[in-house]
Amino acid sequence: MRFNNFHEAYIETLDDVYHKPQFYNAPRGNKSREKLNYHLTIQNPIERVCYLPSRKTNIVFNFAEVLWYLSGDNSLDFIGYYNKKMHEYSMNGKTLTGTAYGPKIFEFGNAKINQWSQMKELLTNKDPDSKRAFIQIFDATELVIENNMDISCTLGLQFFVREGKLYMASYMRANDAFRGIVSDIFSFTFIQELMARELDLEIGEFFHNVGSIHIYQPDDNWTDKVLQEANSISKHKKAMYEFPKMPCVNNWSSIESVLKYEALLRKDQIRMTSSEIEQLDLPEYWKQVLLLFSLYQYIAYKRPIDFSLYHHLWPVYQHLVDNKWPLLRQSK
Repeated sequence: MRFNNFHEAYIETLDDVYHKPQFYNAPRGNKSREKLNYHLTIQNPIERVCYLPSRKTNIVFNFAEVLWYLSGDNSLDFIGYYNKKMHEYSMNGKTLTGTAYGPKIFEFGNAKINQWSQMKELLTNKDPDSKRAFIQIFDATELVIENNMDISCTLGLQFFVREGKLYMASYMRANDAFRGIVSDIFSFTFIQELMARELDLEIGEFFHNVGSIHIYQPDDNWTDKVLQEANSISKHKKAMYEFPKMPCVNNWSSIESVLKYEALLRKDQIRMTSSEIEQLDLPEYWKQVLLLFSLYQYIAYKRPIDFSLYHHLWPVYQHLVDNKWPLLRQSK
């Protein structure tokens, strides 16, 4: 199946799995609808979010999760601040194993292999046409840990340089078609775009390959609501928003700066105004991410909102924030 963007891919995949499941089953006692061996293609991977108000896409978590990966961190404190449910998957209350893809990407296995640097070297200098540009995520040792709740859903990511574009394929053993796919494809396509910028290439298509794609029974009602909203809107209606493109430079220095401020905001060691963020020596793309993190600090710590942060967001981010936190919208 080929789609222009993730918004279309999400609706069609959700509809397919919900209304035409191949199996009904209950792995580990969790009832679900399921299809096996699922594939989809997104032609414009930069368009990586679902804009439906009823889906309530959490754009703050989306950015936080992929930056958590790129930090190489596995701490629960980081990602648990943005999603309290992450605590349920930690064996020791401090770290995550399978969900923390960062250490797998940058320090894989006992040899501590930096797979990112390895892929960049392969595709830049050694063999640009390579079929070996594969970053491994799933580690068989995860299955050895008794009662491990946190096993990587992602097997790996593969890059292809073809005719001046960077294509990417994700391979997952399992993917939640209602919840997980939203953040997973956001992160994977973000990683694709980041690598493309680093290699100075255009962005090609993104391919998503899943062994088991499923919807868990507790999400049935919400899924039905989302699909009803989607059916009430013309499938051919042009999207109201355009997702921002990453700057056409090597973005690692900006990422390091954003991560520094993110940690201070998360730990409540600083507060940043919109004017302070605007004065930073960062591209506007990354200033917007800091505006989102700064706004979320007020939500997380339950303080009266500094609405100047909201008003300095680009309209696409305002739309997503409004959908996720409607009470914030009502109090503006």
